[in-house]
Amino acid sequence: MKNNKPVIIFLVKFFVTYFVLFGIYSAYLHKKQIKTPLFSCAPITQTVANHTSTVAKWFGYHIFTEQHNKELSIKLIVGGNYTARVIEGCNSVSIIILFLAFIIAFTGSLKATIFYGLFGVFLIYSTNILRIIALSLLLYRYPQFQEPLHTLIFPAIIYGLVFILWIIWVRHFSYHKKQKNEEKV
Repeated sequence: MKNNKPVIIFLVKFFVTYFVLFGIYSAYLHKKQIKTPLFSCAPITQTVANHTSTVAKWFGYHIFTEQHNKELSIKLIVGGNYTARVIEGCNSVSIIILFLAFIIAFTGSLKATIFYGLFGVFLIYSTNILRIIALSLLLYRYPQFQEPLHTLIFPAIIYGLVFILWIIWVRHFSYHKKQKNEEKV
């Protein structure tokens, strides 16, 4: 049991952090999403859609947004065609919660955790915006590839990024790295 103590501590910290953050986010969604009489997404989902449109315009593309009137999503319209949508699961909050739960559970200094957490949140959010832009433009141009683009390639981008951030955290900023270095001496 003593050999498993670090694993148990990690799991407890991870799941407590994850469920606390997820609970806060769920309460936020419950309060901010409106399903009747007209649908209205939570402000964070609206913000992601608006940032997608704004950043696309910086690159010379025009992606317009519009609240979907039959579901909790924001339509992304490219060239007059409804090509994609931003739903709660696409706004990057859930993956940010997963990222933060991991770095908090794989303990590092408070300063490193705060700065790396903020850096990771910014990078995940920004990458997600670029991912949504690319997906929207590719679906406009190649609608026949919707399934592999949406279910394989683009999730791999965001989850791959989080995995890389976790590896960097463990190798360079967590106390685990320091413990490994001390064992070598």
